[in-house]
Amino acid sequence: MFIDDEEDKARSARRQMFHWMRRATLAVAAITLMFAGLSAAAHAETQPAQQAPTEIAALVRPNDMSSGALLFPSREPGFFVEAPRLKTDVSIDVTGPVARVKVTQRFENPSKGWVEGTYVFPLPDDSAVDQLKMQIGDRFIEGKIKPREEARQIYEKAKQEGKKAALLEQQRPNIFTNQVANIGPGETVVVQIEYQQTVHQSGGQFSLRFPMVVAPRYNPQPIVQQVEFNNGSGFAVPQDPVPNRKKIEAPVLDPSENAKINPVSLTVDLKAGFPLGDVKSPFHEITVTEDGAAKRKITLKNDKVPADRDFELTWKAAPGSTPGAGLFKEMKDGKTYLLAFVTPPATQDASAPKPAREVVFVIDNSGSMSGPSIEQARQSLALAISRLGNEDRFNVIRFDDTMTDFFGGLVPATGDNREKAIAYVNGLEAQGGTEMLPALQDALRNQGAKDPDALRQVVFLTDGAIGNEAQLFSEISGNRGDARVFTVGIGSAPNSYFMTKAAEIGRGTFTHVGSEQQVAERMGELFKKLENPVMTDIRADFENATAQDITPDPIPDLYAGEPVTLTAEIDGTATGKLLIVGKTGAQPWRVEMDIANAADGQGISKLWARRKIDDIEARAYEAEDPQATDKAIETVAMAHHLVSRMTSLVAVDVTPSRPTDQPLASTEVPLNLPAGWDFDKVFGESIPAVLPAPGDDKAMLAPPSAQYRMMAQAAANNMAAAPTPAAASLIARGAAGIALPQTATMADQRIMLGILMMVFALMAAAGMALWRRSWKDFVRAEARRRGV
Repeated sequence: MFIDDEEDKARSARRQMFHWMRRATLAVAAITLMFAGLSAAAHAETQPAQQAPTEIAALVRPNDMSSGALLFPSREPGFFVEAPRLKTDVSIDVTGPVARVKVTQRFENPSKGWVEGTYVFPLPDDSAVDQLKMQIGDRFIEGKIKPREEARQIYEKAKQEGKKAALLEQQRPNIFTNQVANIGPGETVVVQIEYQQTVHQSGGQFSLRFPMVVAPRYNPQPIVQQVEFNNGSGFAVPQDPVPNRKKIEAPVLDPSENAKINPVSLTVDLKAGFPLGDVKSPFHEITVTEDGAAKRKITLKNDKVPADRDFELTWKAAPGSTPGAGLFKEMKDGKTYLLAFVTPPATQDASAPKPAREVVFVIDNSGSMSGPSIEQARQSLALAISRLGNEDRFNVIRFDDTMTDFFGGLVPATGDNREKAIAYVNGLEAQGGTEMLPALQDALRNQGAKDPDALRQVVFLTDGAIGNEAQLFSEISGNRGDARVFTVGIGSAPNSYFMTKAAEIGRGTFTHVGSEQQVAERMGELFKKLENPVMTDIRADFENATAQDITPDPIPDLYAGEPVTLTAEIDGTATGKLLIVGKTGAQPWRVEMDIANAADGQGISKLWARRKIDDIEARAYEAEDPQATDKAIETVAMAHHLVSRMTSLVAVDVTPSRPTDQPLASTEVPLNLPAGWDFDKVFGESIPAVLPAPGDDKAMLAPPSAQYRMMAQAAANNMAAAPTPAAASLIARGAAGIALPQTATMADQRIMLGILMMVFALMAAAGMALWRRSWKDFVRAEARRRGV
């Protein structure tokens, strides 16, 4: 009887267990299906309603194209988005030491839909941008300077209302974005930008640069700092070294798969103010037309060129005509603004012994330096090492996304050590990312104690293709000690803002080497500066006049052949004299300039304001109140109608042009890869391109990567805007009306589903354990019944 009871209990337990497992399984399945339905519904709500392609005017098929164009795939199978196009005209007027530049950008919309174009483009880092005009038909709409956020709000409101609008913003002193909203089908919107800048002078040569392309930037990933409390709890605080990284990134075309785009025409009207000698452009073929002894007109020999390298113009005075000094003035709003430049005489005693030097060479061998750039850098560095004397000490540091300190500290510049270093440098290959900060920290912090009688110099050879400039400026400002930082810009489109400002903060100079032919000449100029004592303790004073602000402040040290260049703001009509004093070694130097004899100039007040803003920005790394710094920048920029980090220019047409029922696609105009760069070394392995051609609807599709690794084929076309096939590209950012591929997932719903499946698995495991226990009880009961 006892045995039968045991068997009945076991059977009852098995029945209960099976019933429990069946109910639990059904419950979990029902809940899973419920959440799956919710997930599908939520996903459907986040997607734009599926429209027939014929209802979306911006979508096209390759067979619809009558001429070659750049197309990007949409989410509609077999349909594409046609990109806007860009053409740029540049007019430069040089009068003495000042250049006035007008940049005209033509945004062409070849598609059948309404688009918003965004163009990331460079300007000189010292440019004072003060005008924005938008042309619609025969009308010009002039932009107004506004605080940055207010300008953005005005632009977004106009965009939503269907009005044509343009917004010019500064992302860096040398990187700007121009957004143009509501460009109609087949329409062209013309935007004009004007700015002022000073002519550069060094070693008796005058020069002017017009940057044409923003090189791809390496942007270090955000840093996550852990904040922990005593009880063990805490949280993570992300810090982004490049907070506006999306603003300085743009699509880049692979030159091996695409024709050059974004054609540029350029003219220069040069009125030097003195008899001219040689006028040259090292990177472009030009035509020079004489118009008297002191005037020249310069045009591009090929009329138009692709925007893939910076334009540089250099000129010298006729023998014996090089000006040693110049003073210019402008009266505005009851104030006098002065621009002065003075070249100190060469007073170096050739017989005086040169001080020993401690030189730390830092060379960039990241992927952006591939091609001609790394060869220029290797040649430049090998030449610099060979110039060291036995009394000097040196070291070589190379970096990409890793770093190598070759000697592990400063070593004597013996012949053997120089040979080892040159052999090492000649073996460097360009690859990887651009993690510049660790190499700079090593150069400034880890090279041992400085010899009190030696000059400590850090020579940085790089293209500066990074977005975390602020981190590097802070490192130089805080840790350079007595060292001086010299930057050597390599390649066709270096980051001149970073190079110039790093050298300024580091009390050194910036040298640009744009081709292998320039290595000996430009590095020779740098060697003179490295090997000769600087002019120090430079200051400016006024006699019988009170200057409110003199810029730059402080006036930087000078090296061989460099002029003192300063601007000043003076209340009222200035009289008296400008005094500039300094010393070379132990030798004092002084010059006096009569303000009454100053020549009249235009735009000097804006140059002063631009330099004043630069001075405020330079002190921002030490400021305790960032908001006060931002307000000071905004005040100066608003008063002088300048674009800055805190102000923007916005132009709006009062008449709506886009019908309210028509969607607007947001786009980005792509850039050429800078000349000489290797696309695969910068962006990694190539991805398939869209290769549309008239009559051919077959294409390989691939979305752009996070680093905008984009390729596309611009077939030969009949566009009058360009001498070569010209097209521009488009990245759609969730734009209404254009159904682009969706890459986001319903993460929250899928997490819930995952949790439910885990619960189901646990329940199944528990059920299996109960079943095994019940089976053992049954086996034992059966054994007792049979007397086993």
